[in-house]
Amino acid sequence: MAAAALREQLNALLSNMFASGLVDEQFQQLQMLQDDGGTPGFVAEVVTLFCDDADRIISELAALLEQPVVDFDKVDAYVHQLKGSSASVGAQKVKFTCMQFRQLCQDKNRDGCIMALAVVRNEFYDLRNKFQTMLQLEQQIQAQQ
Repeated sequence: MAAAALREQLNALLSNMFASGLVDEQFQQLQMLQDDGGTPGFVAEVVTLFCDDADRIISELAALLEQPVVDFDKVDAYVHQLKGSSASVGAQKVKFTCMQFRQLCQDKNRDGCIMALAVVRNEFYDLRNKFQTMLQLEQQIQAQQ
């Protein structure tokens, strides 16, 4: 596929990600850092690190919430960490869901936390799939140049 068509696909994907609220202006800032003569592959590296970290945290949260006695302070610490990393890459929906999740942790609401984890997981998986598509398109564009 021609580089122009790939670039058009990439731009449509990014527009959709912004329009749907998956990502916010913080993600745009990351892109601008790379585009302004920054390190090539910077966004790909940040996104990959975020996805790996979020995957690990979600697994930890699932394990903690399965315990007979839930350590809500530990759960809250992990949710806080995920919220922070989400904010740093501009993962807006994940960040907002984490804010709600933290309130449920503070209320020590186990069922609410389990439901919030499901929502966080779904929001993250949706975002991760879009990030993977974005990275694949960027790689194809690079290969065409």
